[in-house]
Amino acid sequence: MANTAPKSLDPNRAPRILPLEPPYPEPVGALLTRMTPPQAPEILALFKVMAVNPALAERTLDLGRYLLGRKAAIGLREREIVIMRVCARCGAEYEWGVHWTGFADAAGFSETDRRVMAAADGDLALLAPRDALLVSVVDQLHDTSDVDDALWQALGDHWSHAQLVELMMLAGWYHAVSYVCNAARVPLEKWAARW
Repeated sequence: MANTAPKSLDPNRAPRILPLEPPYPEPVGALLTRMTPPQAPEILALFKVMAVNPALAERTLDLGRYLLGRKAAIGLREREIVIMRVCARCGAEYEWGVHWTGFADAAGFSETDRRVMAAADGDLALLAPRDALLVSVVDQLHDTSDVDDALWQALGDHWSHAQLVELMMLAGWYHAVSYVCNAARVPLEKWAARW
């Protein structure tokens, strides 16, 4: 099997749920402002799609802020490995590209990290051992919705139970985000990385 990234979505595929466009009705405009990180170049298309259900979008704010925030139990690099791998395994180029563009440098990712994390058959031996464990747990969760005993024990050598719960919730959350990106066909951001 070739070591390749998932196929890009066909750019001719029309969005199934169009992102909201300004002028936004209140309180949707205020919600989109709260959803958008200060460093984002614009309101993300994903947020404008989610805001078609403002009550649900509002409720995602706390979990999203916790999982991506400073109070999280895991660090930036660990978090981004999990997110990038989930998005790659789900074929969610939209979210993968947003995270690569926004966090790859801060997380210290190399081009080798990028290739391995984006390819379902990437050679995990090319990653640092802790990074490879995170990719492995995402792969097992993706493939089986479970973690085998050997991997669980290896994870326990590096992360506390509180951190492991957070890692699993993070993987699940970005699986859900990937579903929305793919099924709604959220248009790719012009500024975000591609596979």
